[in-house]
Amino acid sequence: MFFFARFHTRAGCEGEFEKAFRDVVEPSRAEPGCLSVDAFRSLRDPRLFYVHSRWVDEAAFDLHAALPHTKRFTERAEKLIDHPLDVTRTTLLS
Repeated sequence: MFFFARFHTRAGCEGEFEKAFRDVVEPSRAEPGCLSVDAFRSLRDPRLFYVHSRWVDEAAFDLHAALPHTKRFTERAEKLIDHPLDVTRTTLLS
């Protein structure tokens, strides 16, 4: 299972969001069901961030979403972005 999320920060919140992002990536990578987690920042819009992660199955991602470090990140992110959370669970087509 693949997970994509898009985050566009409020003006002036880029640094705080990047810190929150960095704080959640390493503990997420250490989870047993995590195959990979990568965080990205747009080259053209410094307020735009993405995360791409891959999990062994949907249950592993559901566990990830319920863990304290993920909940802390989500709570922080919601205060720093200028839109509702934009997350998508996907499966590979080929």
